[in-house]
Amino acid sequence: MARSAGSRAAARPGAAPERLRELPSVEQLAARLEGLPHAAAVSAARAAIGAAREALLAGAEAPGDLLAEARARAEAAGTPSLRPLLNATGVIVHTNLGRAPLHEQAAAAAAGAGTGYSNLEYDLATGSRGSRQAHVEGLVRELTGAEAALVVNNCAAAVLLAAAALCAGRELVVSRGQLVEIGGSFRIPDVIAQSGARLREVGTTNRTRLSDYEGALGPGTGAILRAHPSNFRTLGFVEDVPIEALCSLGVPVIDDVGSGVLASAVPELADEPAVRRSVAAGSAVVCYSGDKLLGGPQAGVLAGRRDAIERCRAQPLARAVRIDKLSLGALEATLRLYRDGRERELPVLRMLTAGEEELGRRAQAMRAPLERAGVDARVVRAQAKVGGGALPLLELEGPACAVDPGAIGLDELAARLRRSEPPLVGRAREGWLLLDPRTLTDVEAELAARAVAAALK
Repeated sequence: MARSAGSRAAARPGAAPERLRELPSVEQLAARLEGLPHAAAVSAARAAIGAAREALLAGAEAPGDLLAEARARAEAAGTPSLRPLLNATGVIVHTNLGRAPLHEQAAAAAAGAGTGYSNLEYDLATGSRGSRQAHVEGLVRELTGAEAALVVNNCAAAVLLAAAALCAGRELVVSRGQLVEIGGSFRIPDVIAQSGARLREVGTTNRTRLSDYEGALGPGTGAILRAHPSNFRTLGFVEDVPIEALCSLGVPVIDDVGSGVLASAVPELADEPAVRRSVAAGSAVVCYSGDKLLGGPQAGVLAGRRDAIERCRAQPLARAVRIDKLSLGALEATLRLYRDGRERELPVLRMLTAGEEELGRRAQAMRAPLERAGVDARVVRAQAKVGGGALPLLELEGPACAVDPGAIGLDELAARLRRSEPPLVGRAREGWLLLDPRTLTDVEAELAARAVAAALK
């Protein structure tokens, strides 16, 4: 019988040659995968036979049903890797789960920009080439009071661009307490090095005074960087310098405020630096995120003095880190919600400010059907978190639904829920599964209860 090269294997010591010869050819197995495109069937068959061959060569047992194995591989290959899921962890800006969910208008704007042509860099009034920045710069200026603004693909890129534009070849002064590392091994000293600036550390980890900055300034100073500490906090015997005092020193200040707080009158945001305050203080460039607490897509915004922003705009790195049209459309829609006084509709702010009654009703809506299905489920008190490096000390207390995993155990229940459609991710507490209603909508809470009931059958 003729066999494809993909099904041949030389028997090694310990392998069973007769078992290897029993494996079908790729073409034979692919022909039995009815209903699949030829290329997909061949790919799945080759993968299944290859896995069986490796198992036999290792002295292990091959799958008993190669056809079922190949069909499962074809199904997995046909499922998109990036998929929606249910976030029942209670972490609002969950980095691993996609950070800030978009408002429906922002999602529609992204889809509109992506499904056809647009005036991305075309001026409809004059018929000449335009700038993609024109779609959001006016909104950023209106919302922050800045003279000028520039948008790039994320906040790390914004800091890198600002440092390169204002400080390449010169000293960038930073407090030792702000030389932090955030998620993904992103370190402030590494960013400074990549920008071409020379790091000048001042103060200590817990205390940096205005006199420390004054003593470091000289002819070689390019700028001062104030870096948002993200998840890192020092408590107790601490001291830092307000942005107003830094801006009074007469050198450009790059203020990385991180989370992008534009909303006002939200008590939960009181401990995060506000963008408008930094702009009003006179920062040359204020860098902040377009998602996180701003609640839009991944983006980095630079807002500040016109001369500084123009230097950033002219820096060659600006082209390398420019924002794409999908994110730009979503960001414009998000900023318009702020301009129209509708920022409380943004999912992030809605979850952050959710009240006891709303959360309790949603937790009970998950508990009731689970109890009817014979599952031990209870409403308990739990603490949600903001996440995303924002407000690490803030605990958002409220009701949650706790589920007893029963005989299968928590690990197996969690694995089954990750395989559900859509996948569901909760969190563990003392051997129980915790479903936090803060990061679920009413519809999602209903889907979560169904997924848990099905997983425990």
